Amino acid sequence: MFTTRPEILGTFGVVASTHWLASAVGMAVLEKGGNAFDAAVAVGFTLQVVEPHLNGPGGDMPALVYAANEDQVQVICAQGPSPAAMTMEVFADLGLDLIPGSGLLPAVVPGAFDGWCLMLQRYGTMRLSEVMSYAIGYARDGYPLVPRVSATIQTVRQLFVDEWHSSAALYLPGGQVPAAGTIFRNPVLADTYERLVREAEADGGSREQQIERARLIWAEGWIADGIDRFCRDNSFMDATGERHSGLLTGQDMAGWRAHFETPTTLDYKHYTLCKCGPWSQGPALLQQLSMLSGLDIAAMDPTGPDFIHVFTEATKLAFADREAFYGDPNFVDVPMAQLLSADYAAERAELIAATASMALRPGQISGYDVDLSFQQNTDRILNAAAEAMGVGEPTVSKSGVSRGDTVHLDIIDRFGNMVSATPSGGWLQSSPIIPEFGFCLGNRGQMFWLDPASPSALVAGKRPRTTLSPSMVLRDGRPYMAFGTPGGDQQDQWQGLMFLHHVDHGMNLQQAIDCPAFHSEHFPSSFWPRGAKPGRLVLEGRMPAATVNELRRRGHDIIVGDDWSEGRLTGAVQDGSLLKAAANPRGMQGYAIGR
Repeated sequence: MFTTRPEILGTFGVVASTHWLASAVGMAVLEKGGNAFDAAVAVGFTLQVVEPHLNGPGGDMPALVYAANEDQVQVICAQGPSPAAMTMEVFADLGLDLIPGSGLLPAVVPGAFDGWCLMLQRYGTMRLSEVMSYAIGYARDGYPLVPRVSATIQTVRQLFVDEWHSSAALYLPGGQVPAAGTIFRNPVLADTYERLVREAEADGGSREQQIERARLIWAEGWIADGIDRFCRDNSFMDATGERHSGLLTGQDMAGWRAHFETPTTLDYKHYTLCKCGPWSQGPALLQQLSMLSGLDIAAMDPTGPDFIHVFTEATKLAFADREAFYGDPNFVDVPMAQLLSADYAAERAELIAATASMALRPGQISGYDVDLSFQQNTDRILNAAAEAMGVGEPTVSKSGVSRGDTVHLDIIDRFGNMVSATPSGGWLQSSPIIPEFGFCLGNRGQMFWLDPASPSALVAGKRPRTTLSPSMVLRDGRPYMAFGTPGGDQQDQWQGLMFLHHVDHGMNLQQAIDCPAFHSEHFPSSFWPRGAKPGRLVLEGRMPAATVNELRRRGHDIIVGDDWSEGRLTGAVQDGSLLKAAANPRGMQGYAIGR
């Protein structure tokens, strides 16, 4: 099978990410003697700088990590919760049915910085100043803009000029959209990070103590104070068409820290997939695979109608359960054991018919009343907000609404340590730049429903049900693969394809990534305005015409996109002493490096 680039093979270390500069930084850290965790943190901070339309310091970061010396997979939850003042009553008083997708209102506690620091503190070997030097250098000295950053800025240019003046000052130098390929700088962000590191390391102490001081500066010091002032003292235009101040306070930030959790897992043949818990959509991938485990996937053509049909129908069922049951388990009782049981999967798989379903069909579990009526107003909202959809990549509206794209990284070092992380949020288009810091806040709060019937209903202090969903795989009980993708609701669809192509169809990593892909838009979106398109199936243009025609005959509402439009995947594998990596060619940004 033709691939766009080789599967990377080596023995020393491999790094794959959504931007070549970040991948190069990760490899540089490994070459300096750092481990996978040092490299991941350096890559993570670099991605904040070079892909500001996809993530930033004010965003979130779930990760899966395997530390060889502990021999266990753990989740790092760096998904911040909703502020204490973010209540349904507040939005009801504002006359809002949904939390807007841009501005200050949807900002939750920023989690990414603390999550990276926690990883470095617990498992890294380098000082914070060492791993952050690359991001600081790119912010200070500049980096070449990729075309999609320029395109995103162009889309929101008028919003910046008219309303978000601090964003205009940074992203419209001389009043113009910076051209792709030109050198772009963010010296204020460089100043912010340099000051933070300098103060954290000024009083000496151990590496771990210095990192802890950095965490305190972020959560309780001048960073938190500045965010508090910005949210309190300013009102900005958002997706509602009105100006609102923020709800996030310094007290909210002081009351939260990133932490470790046990992953949610599923055995598929002789593989074990590890995902974040139901505060993410990650278990939906496990449900999809569980439903498909009884089928002979290996015998199905990966670009044929049979495979695409059964995968899509399983996706619809899994994501219906996401809507019916998933939410922050600290606030709602999620029946994860039942959802992942073999009996339940078999029962759900029986619903996969010969033709496409147009219904949202969550399962029935004893003791749980499923009521999805709260989603029925989305058609009205979707029609009213039609201009927000279908603009740019990631999909961005003129009001700053983004339907969610992000960044991803996978790293394996020569010691057997592994990282899979999906940072996101704090996009340049999500909210105005905080002038004194050079970054903006995230908009993850838009994923809460404003109806108590939903398990992901808004409650103060609750984590929004994020789409961010890194993956890690064991083979015969031993760490094997780290992989993931940007893409909002598509993340656990594209990852499912990559996994099955690799495991059942016998493709190597690059082949599995390059293979023509697809996704369903059948279920409600996690992003404002939360619309659904029943039966909608989006295919890459490279799909065989016979496949497209047969899927239409089976009742799918088919949209054929560009030839290379579906998926942003990267992955890395440890196969004995051999390390492998691959990255997505779509968008001409992702890159895998190794030796």
